[in-house]
Amino acid sequence: MTHESPSEAPEADPMTTPSPTATATLTTTPVLDVVVPVYNEERDLAPCVRKLHADLTQTFPYRFRITIANNASTDGTRAVADELAAEIEEVEAVHLDQKGRGRALNAVWSASDAKVLAYMDVDLSTDLAALAPLVAPLISGHSDIAIGSRLARGARVVRGPKREFISRCYNLILRGALAIRFSDAQCGFKAIRADVARRLLPHVEDTGWFFDTELLVLAERAGARIHEVPVDWVDDPDSRVDIVATAVADLKGVARVGRGLLTGRIPIGELRAQLGRAPLEPTTPGVPKGLFRQLVRFAAIGIASTLAYLLLFVLLRGTFTAQGANLVALLATAIANTAANRRFTFGVRGRHGAGRHQFEGLIVFGLCLALTSGALALLHHVTDPGGGAELAAVVGANLLATVVRFLLLRNWVFRNRPQESTS
Repeated sequence: MTHESPSEAPEADPMTTPSPTATATLTTTPVLDVVVPVYNEERDLAPCVRKLHADLTQTFPYRFRITIANNASTDGTRAVADELAAEIEEVEAVHLDQKGRGRALNAVWSASDAKVLAYMDVDLSTDLAALAPLVAPLISGHSDIAIGSRLARGARVVRGPKREFISRCYNLILRGALAIRFSDAQCGFKAIRADVARRLLPHVEDTGWFFDTELLVLAERAGARIHEVPVDWVDDPDSRVDIVATAVADLKGVARVGRGLLTGRIPIGELRAQLGRAPLEPTTPGVPKGLFRQLVRFAAIGIASTLAYLLLFVLLRGTFTAQGANLVALLATAIANTAANRRFTFGVRGRHGAGRHQFEGLIVFGLCLALTSGALALLHHVTDPGGGAELAAVVGANLLATVVRFLLLRNWVFRNRPQESTS
């Protein structure tokens, strides 16, 4: 770590003292650690670090550190980083044997003793005037994470139409697939409170360019307060980023995180508890947790059951009346539906209670039968419908019956009771 001069004066805590004062210089550990991840940047590294150091020296009132995170460079980057660290007291060089921006940030942030952790790209595409507005909300305690945004109102961006199109499409994909609310996932200009980072970083798997997105998605789902800063940003024409490879890796990352959220593999509830945020759903005694996961599994089973029901209804309609076909098709699929939801949606295992579950499931079936039969009866009372109208009526009634079925299964049939085995 960078050598720090000891001080016998009391340590000031800027995290609890929002207004910058001269006493902040008495701290023995840095308030801010700005990480500059680099790979084969021997030409741009020194000008970047010197400019960043000069800016922080003039504008930042607290103790700071600049950490060069060299991830497996094969040119002269390591030598340049070591020279800068030897020359400038506030600069430290860390060398990693493996490549990956996410890996470098995770390693340095996890080991840093600073209270606010930031990073920026070595090309300094983002105007450094945005650095103070980026970290100020974190120092004051107003926010947990701050991100520079090229898409927020007030941002000024100079880049080619190709990169503009790709960036906007990527963020649209994130909004559609992961329901994010922040505007710019990939701007290389971010900061996070160290206490928040310690809770989130162990759950971030990506080691490359998707690291930013994954961290932000987990943070937002965990209830972290994300502050956006519009930035002035000028594209670096000499960027070494492989756009196609990065885009493919990012899409794979979106799919992986999406699956993790749907299956519950990513412990969002645990993260929310660690950050002191309210749970996503109220805790009701006896009711299984994991509403979102249950909805997904219930929907999948429901789709399969509905298709089976409609197939049986059409096949039986030639032999039975509409009401008779509806009764037989619904009864045949109801038993399988209850068994599947018992095992996969609500995690009830073993034979104990299976008979009672099926009995109560048949009561639910009766209510759903009343809805669909009522819809058919009303249709025949009003008009003399054809097969298409009958099918539309039972589909609509089944949609309503599905909602009723889920609520009854979750809150009555499969409520956790003593001596029942659930998972």
